[in-house]
Amino acid sequence: MTQRTLILALLLLMSAAACSRGDAVFPTPMDINMRATEIVLTENAPPSGFDTVSFEAIDANLTRLPGWYYEASLSFNGVFARTPRATEARTEMAVWYNQVANARRVVANVSGDLFGDLDAEAQAPAINYEAVRLGPDVFLMRDGLCLTGPDADIVAAADLSAGSLLGGVVQARSMARRSTINGEQVWRYDFTLDEMRLPGISLGATGRILNMAGELWVSPQHQAVIRYYVNMEVDNAFVLGSDLPVTGTVALRYDLYEVGQVPNISVPFGC
Repeated sequence: MTQRTLILALLLLMSAAACSRGDAVFPTPMDINMRATEIVLTENAPPSGFDTVSFEAIDANLTRLPGWYYEASLSFNGVFARTPRATEARTEMAVWYNQVANARRVVANVSGDLFGDLDAEAQAPAINYEAVRLGPDVFLMRDGLCLTGPDADIVAAADLSAGSLLGGVVQARSMARRSTINGEQVWRYDFTLDEMRLPGISLGATGRILNMAGELWVSPQHQAVIRYYVNMEVDNAFVLGSDLPVTGTVALRYDLYEVGQVPNISVPFGC
């Protein structure tokens, strides 16, 4: 092939390519923002096996750990339903655990009036107690009196748990967000109202939960919830065993501290 013929052939190929360029397939341009999001999600993803979690009792799995301390509370502020009468109540507890000694200490405080028994100006006396379990033995210190033995109320006081007060979450999904809370590396999880267990709230036939916002932070290392905070608006609901329905704001709080540290738990002072 002569040089002239070669040049003509190349020109023809270039012309054909130019004519057919409209049908050519070109790579899809990269979405920079989407790519950046993918990188962030990947870098903050929880360890394998923790894309979803389940803690139907918010303090589940803790007896696997040698020691810890947590605080939990459920509070209500609002009115008796369909009335202007204000009311409030709060139950809070602190729990310590020593696995080796099979020991558990509970300090609890219950205050407020959700039963409508008091006049508007009256204030219900707070209930405070300390209960300790040391192996098979249980002790309850309340109102300056020490009670011990297998009585069901004493045992129940020593075994009171955050799960029995706050319930938990049947299923939650990773939000690919991590942080350090209470000294532990944790990941945040999202959940819906339908995925929550709420033993402290009963809706009855006409009660409603109007809205809910919450956060769940989990330590995969310890397979435990480190923080659980929820705020919700309830209407015509029964809270903390109230006889009368109430309308207002419910706040759930739970924080786990000192994971791995073994507390010294002894018989309550005065027993």
